[in-house]
Amino acid sequence: QVQLVESGGGLVQAGGSLRLSCAASGSTFRINAMGWYRQAPGKQRELVATITSGGSTNCADAVKGRFTISRDNAKNTMYLQMNSLKSEDTGVYYCNAAIGALNRNYWGQGTQVTVSS
Repeated sequence: QVQLVESGGGLVQAGGSLRLSCAASGSTFRINAMGWYRQAPGKQRELVATITSGGSTNCADAVKGRFTISRDNAKNTMYLQMNSLKSEDTGVYYCNAAIGALNRNYWGQGTQVTVSS
């Protein structure tokens, strides 16, 4: 079994910064791609950013230039540095990881990010 635990969410004013972390534990011997998703109230969950095991990254257009995804493979931890936050960044942020030879998907429980304008 694999557990993903997010942390670092909170309330911040527009223009501020937050850093989210996602720590993986359990059967994590092969963590492939990881990613951050978010879900705003009344909206579908959407992709924010992804990162491969080799460090290649991809970000949604809405966050390019403001958010940076990274990972520390030795610590089985992924990060999301969020700068210049906007009210539309408000939502629950979820960590996702594809693990093992079959790329089985796992999700964290989510962490709330609220940006006040």
